[in-house]
Amino acid sequence: MLDGREYGEELSDQDMKYAKDNGAVIVFGASDDLMELRGAINDECDCYEGRMIYFNRTGEIECECDSIDCPYFAAIKDEASWIEACWDSEGYSWTYETTIPHETFEILEDGGKYCRGIVFLLEDVNA
Repeated sequence: MLDGREYGEELSDQDMKYAKDNGAVIVFGASDDLMELRGAINDECDCYEGRMIYFNRTGEIECECDSIDCPYFAAIKDEASWIEACWDSEGYSWTYETTIPHETFEILEDGGKYCRGIVFLLEDVNA
C-alpha cells in the first residue's frame, strides 16, 4: 500500500488513521536528519548514521542525563525496542534495522530510491 510513494507524499491522513486504528507504526526518513514514526506512535526523532532510537509502546525513550553511559538509561534501554538508522545503504539514503518483526516499503525521490521504510505492529514492541 505504501510502496512506491514519492518523498514528501509518503502518507495521507487516511493512511495514518488506518495505521493508528490497527496498531501499526510506519517508519521512514525525512530530510537528511529525521526519522518519522507515524500511526500508533506519532513522533519525530533526530537521525544520523548509526543512530539507535530506543522506544516502548508510548514512544521514544530519551536519556535525560545527556549521557548514553548513564546507568539509569542503560537499564531502561535494555528493556526497550530499538531501530537503527542506516545512511547511504543499498542505494537508499535511509534504511532501518530492527529486531521487531516488520515489513518494508520503498519511498522514491524523482523516481529513484530514497528510503526503505518499515511497518510494524505496536503489540510487537517491548513494553
